[in-house]
Amino acid sequence: MLLLLTMTLVATAQTDRQVEEKKKAIAALEKKIAAEEAAIGKLQKSRKTTEERARRLARQIAQRNQLLNETEREASRLEKEVKRSNVVADSLQQALDHNRTQYNELAREAYRNYRQQNYISYILSSRNFAEVARRLTMMREMASLRERKLREINELKANVEAEKQRLDLRQKELDSVSQRVEGQKKRLQRDATAAKQEIRKMTNKEKQALARKMEQEEQLSVAISELRKLTKGNKEGASFSARTQNLNLPVVNGRVKRYKGNMAEITGQKGATVRSIYEGKVVDVKRNRITAKYEVFVAHGEYITSYVNLGSVSVEKGQKVAKNGALGTVGAAVNVTTMETEYKIVFGIYSPNPKETMSAANCFKK
Repeated sequence: MLLLLTMTLVATAQTDRQVEEKKKAIAALEKKIAAEEAAIGKLQKSRKTTEERARRLARQIAQRNQLLNETEREASRLEKEVKRSNVVADSLQQALDHNRTQYNELAREAYRNYRQQNYISYILSSRNFAEVARRLTMMREMASLRERKLREINELKANVEAEKQRLDLRQKELDSVSQRVEGQKKRLQRDATAAKQEIRKMTNKEKQALARKMEQEEQLSVAISELRKLTKGNKEGASFSARTQNLNLPVVNGRVKRYKGNMAEITGQKGATVRSIYEGKVVDVKRNRITAKYEVFVAHGEYITSYVNLGSVSVEKGQKVAKNGALGTVGAAVNVTTMETEYKIVFGIYSPNPKETMSAANCFKK
């Protein structure tokens, strides 16, 4: 029971830290979305600003999706915590009931012996003084056992109450977060409707120009040449070369939508894991200032792969990663020609030789 309580306290402390971190991330996203909404509201509704409004609305949808994903993850974590707390509370209650039953039996036996004066008979029936001493010791131990059982009952009772209070608090938090999820879904639908209205006002030429601008926001925010300096002499994943083939796509169950130079746009399901195509070392983790999505760069020897538009990351700069090791999850993006939400990353691969252009498609299983 002590082990159960210790594990419970450790798990609760970890969950509390995770919840606080998640709340900060959600609060930051909500602040960013509110600022974007204010900026959109200030734009004059004219032909000249239609493209800018559509661009901002597309970004708003992507951020709203990220906020929804974060909130849903928080709800999922709280739901697991509620279930775990329920199990712990039930286990503690069962232990409390069991101890109460044992204590009642001990108390009844002690009272029965007292009423029948069995203690005196028990002592007087001893064959010698040594046996008298042993029987007195046993009687004291039984009295001590009853006292210990009573202390255990009181401690368990307090633990049961504390766990039930914690369970009640988590349930209220879960209900609140679930309501926020529903609210975010409605606001996301509102944003999508407004964005589709704006996109219908635009010509094909304007849509293409908008798509190019949105693509630029998703591209690498740092110079690969700077990262090449960090890969000099790297031994992790050094067996990787331009001839390496038959690797898994970086998005689990992903689909290559289109290729552009050394980049590949890979779409997948919501929440899909993004993984390193090969063993290596994380040389940088950044957050895109405009899109608020994450960018991870992994060195395989002196080759570099980039993973852009991640919704969340699970690695840190300097960390070693295994082949197919998780880097994070795929992020939400918006197809600006339809204003529909999709989940994708932009994957790139770079040779240590700046003059060598590599196609990301050549590494993957056909």
